[in-house]
Amino acid sequence: MPQSSPTPESTAIPELRAALALALIFFLRMLGLFLLLPVFALAAQDLEGSTPMLIGVAIGGYGLTQALLQIPFGTLSDRYGRKPTITAGLLIFMAGSAIAACSSSIAGVIAGRALQGAGAISAAVMALAADLTGERSRTLAMALIGMSIGAAFAAAFVFGPMVHHAAGLSGMFWTSGALALAALVVLHRLVPDPPRSPHHDDCEAEPAQLRQVLADPGLLQLDFGIFCLQMILTATFVAVPLALRDEAGLAAARHWQVYLPVLVASVLLILPWLRRADRGAGSRRPFLAFIGLIATAELGLWLGHDSLPVLIAVLLLFFTAFNFLEANLPALVSRAAPPMQRGTALGVYSTSQFLGTFLGGVAGGWLYGHLRYAGVFLFGATVAALWLWTVHRGTRQDRRRAGRFFD
Repeated sequence: MPQSSPTPESTAIPELRAALALALIFFLRMLGLFLLLPVFALAAQDLEGSTPMLIGVAIGGYGLTQALLQIPFGTLSDRYGRKPTITAGLLIFMAGSAIAACSSSIAGVIAGRALQGAGAISAAVMALAADLTGERSRTLAMALIGMSIGAAFAAAFVFGPMVHHAAGLSGMFWTSGALALAALVVLHRLVPDPPRSPHHDDCEAEPAQLRQVLADPGLLQLDFGIFCLQMILTATFVAVPLALRDEAGLAAARHWQVYLPVLVASVLLILPWLRRADRGAGSRRPFLAFIGLIATAELGLWLGHDSLPVLIAVLLLFFTAFNFLEANLPALVSRAAPPMQRGTALGVYSTSQFLGTFLGGVAGGWLYGHLRYAGVFLFGATVAALWLWTVHRGTRQDRRRAGRFFD
């Protein structure tokens, strides 16, 4: 008797399970990367050879290797399989974590952080998600993965100070390695093997399309936006932990008591705007306003970094704007890119994101070493103002192109 073909209902649950497992892998790996951001500037001061500049390089160092290798990792996953490529990336991440954990010098930590970033599995995980989901479930799978990154970012700001207080800097790196090991277990225990692994234009980069994508002014504007946003974030958190401890008098072990309510409140504040964006009701005015809010927050950090109440209020403004922009920029890229070039456009976008992380760490460290808080926070305000000007100028010059991603 011939078997009936699977119904959408019969495939939905396995696809959802696979998507949740892949989102968990993303969460665990990104948590391991983000864990250091809220405390490393404090924890690294006792490392041999430590300087503000090198501390900044260590904070953002993973971004350079991630930017250089994420598209090649996606290509390797097409050739050698998704799971072997992801496994190799997680093992590289674990090796980097171990090197950093065993290092007593800032040079060793930088090497470990760079190796962590070299395990650039993002594109391979997205491709595996596409392998394991049909057209009906793929949007949900990508949304779950995106949400997992935001959740990892928030969790790092809460648990990073706790882990540092309990286990020190070395313990934080061992924790990062343990998180990668947990991701490896999830990959091989909970994620099914794909029946086949074709190239997916909607979520994988195609090197032959890079020239076309890089020639698109609308996409370049969005790439520049995420570059600026990540550069501001990384530079800012070279200085914010130091300001909380040294200027506002808050012990490092208690920094999570600032970050937790600020992050929760920022998410609640942007929920109405995120709902509007989900319904396709995007507008350039809120987008411009949130970029302006980033610039305002940076000026507030400059003027009030010695007052705990001011720091809390300004960080609320910063994270409200950051979370909105971070959540919306990838959706705008997907909307602006032609369907057959969407994967390549998102690959270039991610590369810009990680380059911003790296250069933000370098700039933040150098500026803090030479100009202290004023240098870092005025730099953030200046970058935000430049970004605001480019978006405003771009939308005025070409309303038709802007309409590709703003309604």
